Amino acid sequence: MLQLISGFLFLCAVVSSVSAQTESTVPAVEAIVKRMAQARAENRHRLRPYIVTRDYQLFGKEKQETKSQVIVDVAFTPPDSKKYSFQQTRGVGLGTKIVRRMLESEVEIAKDFGSTDISPDNYDFRFIHEENIGGQRSYVLELHPRRKDKNLVRGNIWVDVRTYLLRRTEGEPAKSPSWWLRDVRMVFLYGDVGGMWLQTASEATATVRIVGRHTIVARDVKYSISELVAVGSSGRRGFYGIRLTDLFGTVKFD
Repeated sequence: MLQLISGFLFLCAVVSSVSAQTESTVPAVEAIVKRMAQARAENRHRLRPYIVTRDYQLFGKEKQETKSQVIVDVAFTPPDSKKYSFQQTRGVGLGTKIVRRMLESEVEIAKDFGSTDISPDNYDFRFIHEENIGGQRSYVLELHPRRKDKNLVRGNIWVDVRTYLLRRTEGEPAKSPSWWLRDVRMVFLYGDVGGMWLQTASEATATVRIVGRHTIVARDVKYSISELVAVGSSGRRGFYGIRLTDLFGTVKFD
């Protein structure tokens, strides 16, 4: 019996040691945040002028039928200029109004990147765990906004363990963007576009007073980068769990 107990205690010690070694391989949250800042700064140096064609679709509560579709071209000129133009609209006018407000906000945010940057100036961070997303390991961090701001997110981010770039952001606004909206939930996905790491898709769900629960899904379908064009896949898939290849197919430059 004594040998059995001794063997059990030895096994527990080994397991604890292995567990401690595994945990020690995860950087401290401060180190992760610092590496994130470095990765974002390097990415901003790689930014080039581009035009993205973006497809917005508005759904009602059941998400079975598109109530509105809006196709927009968004032009970005580094470091902070964005302009947009509507190319096609169909369906109810609510979709166009929502998209216009989203784009106006995007233009304003581009002018003051630092005010919404995922950095210690705007957020406190807490490490949660590691997780695979799209076949890649990520650190999952909890975001705590340092002030009530409709352009800050209370939620989680997924940080690629190799590049320290964002793969996913999910949460709710730190401050309600409008009296008309309640229970807002947002998801943003990111990926490589011609060597630039950009937000490539998003989904926002909210209860709109009087008209009920609605969801708007945005996906980038084509990029024009200087003389290069990245063509997106025309196939449709559910948004959640989407991968970069689902958005662009095999990204190719003509």
